Amino acid sequence: MEYRNIGSSGAKVSSLALGTDNILNPTPEDESIRIILTALDAGITMIDTAHTYANGEAERVIGRALTESGRRSEAFLATKVHYATGPGPNQQGNSRAHIMAACEAALRRLQTDYIDLYVTHRPDFDTPVEETLGALSDLVHQGKVRYIGSSTSPAWRTLESVKVSEAKGLERFISEQPPYNILDRRIENETVPMALAHGLGLFPWSPMAMGVLAGRYADNASIPTDSRASQRGGIYAERVTEQAVIYGNRFVHMVREAGHDAAQMAVCWVKDQPGVTAPLLGPKTVDQLEHFIPVADMTLPSEIADAVDKIVAPGSAVANFHNSATWMKMQL
Repeated sequence: MEYRNIGSSGAKVSSLALGTDNILNPTPEDESIRIILTALDAGITMIDTAHTYANGEAERVIGRALTESGRRSEAFLATKVHYATGPGPNQQGNSRAHIMAACEAALRRLQTDYIDLYVTHRPDFDTPVEETLGALSDLVHQGKVRYIGSSTSPAWRTLESVKVSEAKGLERFISEQPPYNILDRRIENETVPMALAHGLGLFPWSPMAMGVLAGRYADNASIPTDSRASQRGGIYAERVTEQAVIYGNRFVHMVREAGHDAAQMAVCWVKDQPGVTAPLLGPKTVDQLEHFIPVADMTLPSEIADAVDKIVAPGSAVANFHNSATWMKMQL
């Protein structure tokens, strides 16, 4: 397993990261725990979750797995704050009130004294950046958080946060978690150059485009019953358009003709892109996780990289994986 620095920080994590949005939704608890322990056995250290995954229960499962196995110290544990944890006006967003309360609740659910990486799940344009960074800095100084980062934020907002931190002597973001895959390459225009220039590591989510790049969709009308598009609908189903499936299957056919596994190559493509620390995997089963573990030691063949650029041009998109970002105005 390769270990990479998160941007210009001294923190190192595995080149593959475990995403946990499927814990209890739909993966049962016992299988979820096996996934976590299998990841650690393989040398995957980065475990990413959020306080809203399964309404907080994903954090509880992770906490139980790491505590009962005695393996907390092996994990680099990331969780997020932003989405509503209750009906009150201060139970959502990136305000000091919400961040401080949400962190305490996350620590209890995770059964840990500290969070390795605390991430703003989405930007909050109603809260001053300095207030958010001040609260996060206080958590770092209290020893409850070690590093901070952002997720699905426009490049200008992430850079604003970095510059405010530098100007005010506050803790600085070390990472950004954007949607990124072969079908949606828009972060290459601004987020990737910003991250490279200012020392932020990237943890891309949905590297397989919800299975479209694994060849799971014959067409957008044939949605597998066990897919997120089918089970969750909404923004998930909106990503699986006719255009997305057509372009995704061009990649699948090209890779298979070259003798490679499409799902592995889709993840490997993201892993090997500039600025990327680790793509976030989202396995539903241990078997799925084990299928991706070898990708850590793979290098993307140059002929596949060249072919990908001909299918979806750099910086462009044929599917909208930014559809959970209120700031993204581009329509596809």
